[in-house]
Amino acid sequence: MKLPLSLKSKPKDNFANLPKGIADKTVLEGPMVGKTIPKNFEVMERYALTPPFAYAVIAEDTAQKLPYYYVDELELTRKELTLYSNILSVLQTELRAPRDDVDPKKYFAEQAKLIAERYKLTQQKNADTSWAKILYYAERDLVGFGGIDALMRDPNIEDISVDGTAKSVFVYHRKYESIETNLSFKTEQRLDDAIVRLVHMSGKHVSTAFPIVDATLPGGHRLAATFRKEVSPQGSTLTIRKFRKDPITIIDLINYGVLDYNIAAYAWLLIENRFTAVVVGATASGKTTFLNALLSMVNPNSKIVTIEEVQEINIHHVNWAALVSRLSYGLSESNMGEVSLFNLVKTAMRMRPDIMVVGEVRGEEAYALFQAISTGHGGLATLHAEDAASAVQRLTSKPMDVAPAYISFLDLIFSVRRVAIPNPENPGTPKIVRRVIAVEEVESMNKYVQSFVWDPNKDKFLEFLENSVKLRKLARDYGKTMKMILAEIQNRILVLRWLRSRNIRNFIEISTVFSQYHNDPEGMIARIKADSVARPLFEAEGKEITVQARRGDISA
Repeated sequence: MKLPLSLKSKPKDNFANLPKGIADKTVLEGPMVGKTIPKNFEVMERYALTPPFAYAVIAEDTAQKLPYYYVDELELTRKELTLYSNILSVLQTELRAPRDDVDPKKYFAEQAKLIAERYKLTQQKNADTSWAKILYYAERDLVGFGGIDALMRDPNIEDISVDGTAKSVFVYHRKYESIETNLSFKTEQRLDDAIVRLVHMSGKHVSTAFPIVDATLPGGHRLAATFRKEVSPQGSTLTIRKFRKDPITIIDLINYGVLDYNIAAYAWLLIENRFTAVVVGATASGKTTFLNALLSMVNPNSKIVTIEEVQEINIHHVNWAALVSRLSYGLSESNMGEVSLFNLVKTAMRMRPDIMVVGEVRGEEAYALFQAISTGHGGLATLHAEDAASAVQRLTSKPMDVAPAYISFLDLIFSVRRVAIPNPENPGTPKIVRRVIAVEEVESMNKYVQSFVWDPNKDKFLEFLENSVKLRKLARDYGKTMKMILAEIQNRILVLRWLRSRNIRNFIEISTVFSQYHNDPEGMIARIKADSVARPLFEAEGKEITVQARRGDISA
């Protein structure tokens, strides 16, 4: 797709070699760039995004004491803008999509140089022009994400939000939370073109007839967009939830304080044995991230089938099938060609999964999911709810309409939430963090047993495993005692402590360790205890653990 360029005035340089219709034009509106940092702003932090062309700068308004996010990109001179315009026009005319599967950015850089040399564009460089800088902007706008490309490259940004024309782009930064940027789409045309381009990159279609799009961008990022003023009176909007190439793992969650070793080991034991669970919480509370971490602890030989509207689950599991729903074709009410989550859940049941995962249950797919777990399939899902009681209330109400008798087939409810805790670095401003505020076992409709509860006063997790009905059930099913089950949890805590002491947190490495423990637990524990380098670290760390196998031999 061509970028929206306003080409009118005649350039001073000689572009006689350019294709007809391009040589007599030059750019008036260059690439989208952000506003410069005001002089009265104090720079708090600066780090590279695409050095030496783009940097992220966190600057504070000294008067209002508010942080702002600035994309600091090298500016183009007037001559570079002219050259950028002509190169872009030539590339849009001459560049052809490769037949083979290649790296698009590498292919673009090679072809751009060949085309520029063919039309002698690179000969027009002088002391005032930089081919590398021009190529950066051309690549950004043709094969990258356009004006928000720098934001997409920042690993600290979780979400990007554009609420309309001439409005500042907002981002959610891992350190500074929701923060205003210096970027904005100044015209409706530029924003509309950007959305059309992003939607096409995701392989979807957007128009005034279909103004709402939920899609997956290259790299796995989730795009939600509305087009023009069909459903959003202030014009087009877009929200991008960024996807981590290196997903957050259970060790990361422990490091962040989202949960502790005890919850992790308890969840590992039950999820590995195909107990069913639902992760509940509000928007952006970390439900999908927590679900990903749980799935990394599944028995490596189990078959997992995931079902989502837009793929967000990313796990290192060999026997894994990912299914994604599809909208209907056309404008009729027949829903021709539609593949709903409900259809996918029914299809997944025929694939003989050990664990069926629904990324987010909202409607009738919940009924199908509970039908599946009632037949012995393991099941995991996320659900928008405040706590266990509200989750069950939603499940048993329309449109989910799960029969109350089926609720007992659900084993665990993990409640996650964004909460405020004291900030030692800035006592006047609380720190916003994510925490597992409760882990509850479901006995029946409206009957729950708390296994863990987060104490907000001490930012600690309290455990009540002596009341656990699910651990007793596990012990009974395997002919063990509660003492043996609690000892197994302690062994898994040891594995988790060792992983953290060794700074092993990559999802592939962690999955490998979990697989080794599953196949040879005694050998893994022996190797950990023999690790002279890590032993002092995790032994010192173990003194802080609040849960110990301190109970007597409680028979199942």
